[in-house]
Amino acid sequence: MTRVLALRTATVCLAGLAAALAVAVAAIGRGSFAIPPGTVVDVLLGGGTPGQRLIIMDLRLPRILAALLVGAALAVSGALTQTVARNPLASPDVLGVTSGASLGAVALIVLAGPAAAGVPLAALGGGLLAALGVYLLAWRRGVDGYRLVLVGLGVGEIVQSGVSWFLVRADIVDATKATIWLNGSVAGAGWAQVGPLAIALAVLLPAALATSFTLRALQFDDDVARSLGVRLQAARLAVVLVAVALAAVAVSAAGPIEFVAFVVPQVALRLCGGSRPPMLASAALGALLVAAADLAARTVLPGRELPVGLVTAIAGAPYLLWLLVRDNRRNTA
Repeated sequence: MTRVLALRTATVCLAGLAAALAVAVAAIGRGSFAIPPGTVVDVLLGGGTPGQRLIIMDLRLPRILAALLVGAALAVSGALTQTVARNPLASPDVLGVTSGASLGAVALIVLAGPAAAGVPLAALGGGLLAALGVYLLAWRRGVDGYRLVLVGLGVGEIVQSGVSWFLVRADIVDATKATIWLNGSVAGAGWAQVGPLAIALAVLLPAALATSFTLRALQFDDDVARSLGVRLQAARLAVVLVAVALAAVAVSAAGPIEFVAFVVPQVALRLCGGSRPPMLASAALGALLVAAADLAARTVLPGRELPVGLVTAIAGAPYLLWLLVRDNRRNTA
């Protein structure tokens, strides 16, 4: 059975990566100056004319790379939080982490100006504080998954009120830039955003994979996990820190892109099987979802560009409703 699950997971990972690369090539070729996929590949491999290299390498490639990296980071963060909370509803969106990161970033943008340095650190600090608040408020001789979700929803609303307050007191220019950022978009992503995002993911993804044994143990009852030698509170804290860091880094680069961290791990779980969301498959499918959503955001309305967060919310909201209805029927059966 383990070999079958491993084969399914590997197949999903490879298929997700292949689809993400195909979407990336298609997205790079779309624009006011259309470039055929073959030419896109040729330019990426070092060929093409100087004009084509300028358009692809300097203007379009950073955007699609940001979409891929943000999607992977959010999906892995969701896989971690859903596993540690033992609840499919738990994600950085629902637990208030995304709102906390948004508050930190918006506060810095409003107080120091949209060109201020340190927005990623402000988002990371906001996400960590929100996660700490949710964890402490949900603690009752342990952390229950559903209590964690309810507390996270409440904290998220409170933090979102703080975001609204900063927007109200900001001048019109700062408020406009902060509002654009809050909608979630990779439209303005350049190499300055891609570099730190890639470095963070290169550090945090191995850290997430290193928690595999801990995550397997945390699926069981607390007493069983302790019998396996797991220090529960330290283990949960380590997993939450990695998840929060992944979500905060993604939010700082592209704003709060909704539902990716919530939906993708559950889709990966159903495709791969097993008892917990697989991280590598989640990363591949998350990258695919955000890249595809960004492509749709640029092409669904001719002459207009939608925020990518709006597209992912439209795709994810029906899934949330279905999951709530399914769980309600299961609990009343």
